[in-house]
Amino acid sequence: MLTLYLTVGQLPVLDYDGIQFTFTFSQKHVNHVVFRVSNNMATPCESSESTLRKRRFEQSKTTSNSDGNCSGDDEGACKYERKKKSFSLQTGTYWLTRIVLLRSIAFIYFVAFTVAYNQNKQLIGERGLMPCKDYLLSVKRYVGGKIDMSAFAYTPSILWFLDWTDMDANLDGISLVGMVVSGFVLVTGMANMVMMTTLWVLYHSLVSVGQLWYSFGWESQLLETGFLGIFLCPVWSLSQVPRRCPPSLISIWTFRWLIVRIMLGAGLIKIRGDRCWKDLTCMDFHYETQPVPNPMSYYMHQSPWWFHRFEVLSNHFIELIVPFFTFLRRRMCMVNGTLQVLFQVVLIVSGNLSFLNWLTIVPSLACFDDASLGFLFSSGRGAKQTVLDLQAEEAAGRTHKPTRGMLIRRVVNVALGVLIGYLSVPVVLNLLSSKQVMNTSFDPLRIVNTYGAFGSITKERAEVILQGTLSEDPKDPGAVWEEYQFVCKPGELTRRPCLISPYHYRLDWLIWFAAFQTYEQSEWVIHIAGRLLANDTSTLSLLEHNPFQGRENPRWVRGEHFKYKFSPLGSASAAQGKWWLRKRIGPYFPAVDLASLRGYFKSRNWLHPDL
Repeated sequence: MLTLYLTVGQLPVLDYDGIQFTFTFSQKHVNHVVFRVSNNMATPCESSESTLRKRRFEQSKTTSNSDGNCSGDDEGACKYERKKKSFSLQTGTYWLTRIVLLRSIAFIYFVAFTVAYNQNKQLIGERGLMPCKDYLLSVKRYVGGKIDMSAFAYTPSILWFLDWTDMDANLDGISLVGMVVSGFVLVTGMANMVMMTTLWVLYHSLVSVGQLWYSFGWESQLLETGFLGIFLCPVWSLSQVPRRCPPSLISIWTFRWLIVRIMLGAGLIKIRGDRCWKDLTCMDFHYETQPVPNPMSYYMHQSPWWFHRFEVLSNHFIELIVPFFTFLRRRMCMVNGTLQVLFQVVLIVSGNLSFLNWLTIVPSLACFDDASLGFLFSSGRGAKQTVLDLQAEEAAGRTHKPTRGMLIRRVVNVALGVLIGYLSVPVVLNLLSSKQVMNTSFDPLRIVNTYGAFGSITKERAEVILQGTLSEDPKDPGAVWEEYQFVCKPGELTRRPCLISPYHYRLDWLIWFAAFQTYEQSEWVIHIAGRLLANDTSTLSLLEHNPFQGRENPRWVRGEHFKYKFSPLGSASAAQGKWWLRKRIGPYFPAVDLASLRGYFKSRNWLHPDL
């Protein structure tokens, strides 16, 4: 009996009285014929099952053989399929690196816009401590009384073109849009040039009018990092792996150049600055005197002296030597990236330095390619599988011919490299100068900047403590002075240091600087005192504790100057739950009331609190 088995997806099998003929085909050619005699003594059921098993075995075997014999016109496709099955991520491409970079930038943007939404109204809003509307009006007068390109060049901000009748709404709108866009990029890992440009313009608009509150290096660093992030993306399309827009090596190198400048700037300013960086003693003081310590700062401060010496030496090595690894081969570049990330993690753990250290991690990630970042992505699907397919296609010679748009994009990437190189000239000259300055922008758009941190270390911690009283006579020895508590800065001795990084309380940070100056140099402290006298809810929202909550307003407010130190580990003070010890230095500013501040406020065009 002759039986022909034909099943869709299987090879034809001829069965003639127990003799099976199995044919395998590759295009037009018959590769081979397999003969096998079945067991005639088997039962019908057993014979059927055995035949089926043998047929499947021969099918898989012959299919495997056919995969190994590529010939004719289908050889390229056959090789591609074979490579695709056994491919692992290759070095030298940056598809996954781009996703990691974009998500990291979006995370920092999201934090920054969240801080802005929560604090800008109190700081630069309509009734803020330094209203941005007043600042824009002063710029307008300075450039000739018109809102034109000269005004925009002096203060690049879209606020020039918005309605100023409700500046609080403008500030909130900018922050909310920034949070939404950055949140989308963070969650999806997808972005285009339009979205990244939007984030850059919005944050630039806030920094430009932020005045003293936005005067620190990480603001410019975020703007530079965000600007570079624009050129990682396609113009319009949204995809984690946009096939027509491969990551440019020039763009990757702009991030690497950024981390090199950040670290060299920080290292050189230390060597040229405080002598304690040379005699290796700076870390004896840093943890205690940094702007906003965290709980780990308390324990790190009390490490052995030899550990602090090791910390300074490690700092010099990572900031002055390791950045040059970037220009060596792939592995050394990855060593640089790894050490920089670990270094920033240590700084995050040991202090509240805003989102600075989180932001500095971002350009370090450009030291890694797809092969080294593949572990961050799930296998078998999504972006990683798409990159595997792209690499397999390239290995099989199945790359697409560049389109006109891709060629234009290459020109744009080259232009980016030329721009960054040109704007880097004054930055490099500054790094080489013995009169190096840190955290400075050399162009109004803050595209390429110079950086640095802790060029000098304070050896003692001073704090301004604001106090209020209900007493009619502030000089009465029996007057009870009650303290206001800030959210994070040291105040109450038994309060544990906060842990907030990457979030940032701008008022807490600025008043740390005020403690090393006089109130005449930091007049905004008197502005705060006036707001506290009026129990101003906007200003009080920036504080942790108002001792006059639900009571009548204080009659007098004063600033007291104290020296703070960590309580020694294991001491009686520590056993009592005290994190800090303090000693009074003297008055920071004398007791003031609303009546005495009327002329002071008027002379500075500040809105008097009782109006």
